[in-house]
Amino acid sequence: MKKIIFLHIPKTAGQTVHSELSRVIGEDQTSPIRVHTQAPDDGQFPPGYTLYSGHLDWANLGQFNANRFAFTILRDPFERIASFYFYLHQKSRALDAEALHHPSNIGLKKIKEQTVDDYFFGGDAHWQQFIRDHYDNFYCSYFATRKVRGAAQIADIPTSELIDLAQNGAEQLDRIYSIETLGALEQDIAQLTGQQISIVEKRVNAGPKSLGTKRWPQLLERLESDANKQKLADFSANDVELMQQLRIQGVLS
Repeated sequence: MKKIIFLHIPKTAGQTVHSELSRVIGEDQTSPIRVHTQAPDDGQFPPGYTLYSGHLDWANLGQFNANRFAFTILRDPFERIASFYFYLHQKSRALDAEALHHPSNIGLKKIKEQTVDDYFFGGDAHWQQFIRDHYDNFYCSYFATRKVRGAAQIADIPTSELIDLAQNGAEQLDRIYSIETLGALEQDIAQLTGQQISIVEKRVNAGPKSLGTKRWPQLLERLESDANKQKLADFSANDVELMQQLRIQGVLS
């Protein structure tokens, strides 16, 4: 069977997809590398597994040649930003003061204690790089650099060139789905494995609001500055254009 490689972009139903894929492929055939920080660039895909799934860098995807089915999932980029923010904010509220002060939780501490304006647009250069890596036109950054935290690499590239690079990167994958086309993913996995997964109606690690609730307007309401509302909207502008170029469903009209 082909290797299955799921490049999980945060807040795109990825936990649900991983859970179902691991169930049908088997835990023993599922790579333990779930986050890019767990391994060096050349170790994101350790040998001996059938399923690779996580927030992974994928510069070495070519090692599998044709013996793989590599895919990712996109959603409306505005909603992804808002969903990611509210998910982290909810997670921060579950931590006590001691846990919040742990170095690994600095982002959760900031999101709990700061205004939305300060969280996205305040802080030092290191913090602003964190924001750009995780929120600023993430799809373009991920496809162009093949890295989860690749924003610094493309910071000075003109927009048209960036979108071309991102499109070229995206075309290296076998399929790109949207949240709205998960039924097609179910069909493709059934054809590959002979087993059925259930992801259309199921959500693991979903946010506190019901499915279908629009989070972007709620996030905008929390911003105090009109200028910052526009700056945050700009975090999706290139991704919207990329999705349109790729003809991916699910962009807000």
